[in-house]
Amino acid sequence: MNNEIGSDKNSAEIIHHHLTKRFLKVLMMNGEIFQLFIDIIRSTFSRPFYFNRLVEQIYHLGRGSLSITIVIGLTMGLVMTLNFGYGLAKFGGTLYVPAVVSLSLAREMAPLFTSLLVAGRVGSGIAAEIGAMNVTQQVDAIRALGTSPIRVLVVPRFWALVISLPLLSSLSFAVGIIGGLIVCKNEFDITTGFYLSKVFSTVKFHDYMSGLVKSAVFGGIITLIGCYRGLVTRDGTKGVGQSTTWVVVTSSIWILITDFFISKIFLMIWN
Repeated sequence: MNNEIGSDKNSAEIIHHHLTKRFLKVLMMNGEIFQLFIDIIRSTFSRPFYFNRLVEQIYHLGRGSLSITIVIGLTMGLVMTLNFGYGLAKFGGTLYVPAVVSLSLAREMAPLFTSLLVAGRVGSGIAAEIGAMNVTQQVDAIRALGTSPIRVLVVPRFWALVISLPLLSSLSFAVGIIGGLIVCKNEFDITTGFYLSKVFSTVKFHDYMSGLVKSAVFGGIITLIGCYRGLVTRDGTKGVGQSTTWVVVTSSIWILITDFFISKIFLMIWN
C-alpha cells in the first residue's frame, strides 16, 4: 500500500515537473518572439533600411498568393450565398442574403480564411527559406559581414506581409461578392442592382476597417512566427521540415485566437 502511494506521488511529481518545464519553455519562446518584434520596430526606424528588399518581398508574397486568394474568395461567396439563401428561403428571408453574406465576408470570412491559407503558403515558405539559410550558416555569414540578419531577412518580410495581406483580403472580399451575385441571380432571382445596393448599404466603413486591421495583424503574426522559427532552426533538413509544420500550426492557432479579441474590440467600439 505504501509502495503504491509512493509510486503515485512520484508520478505526480514527474508530471508536475514536466508541465512546469513545458510552461516555462512556451513562456520563454513567447518572450523571444516579442523581443524579435521589438527588434523589428527598432530596425524599421533606423538606418539602413533595405527598401528594395521590401518591394521585392511585396511582389513575391503578394503576387504569389493571388491565385489562391481568388479561389478562396470565389468559393466563399458561392458556398455562403447558397447555404444562407436556401436557409433563409424557408422563412421568406431571401432578400436578406446579400446583406448577410457581404457583412460576413467583410468582417470575418475574407480576412480569416485568406490569412489561414497565406499562413500555410507564406509562413511555411518563410520558415523553410530562413531555416535553410540558418542550417547552412548563411545567417552567420551575414552577421560576420557586420550586417544584422533581422534588417536583411526579417524586416522586409514583416512589412511586406503586413502590407500585402490586407490587399489580398480586399481582393478576396470583392471576388466573394461577385460569387454571391452569381448565385443570387441564378438561384434566387435577385437582380444585380438590388444585390449591389444591399451590399453597399449594409457594409459600413468600420466593417471594412475591421477586416483590414485583422489582416494586417494576422500578417504580422505569420511573419513573426515564421521568421522566429527559421532563425532557431537546427538539425539540417529534418529541422527545416519540422519548422515548416510548426509554423503553419502555430500561426493558425494564433490567428484564430487573435481574431476573437480583435472582433470583440471592434464590437465594443462601434456598437
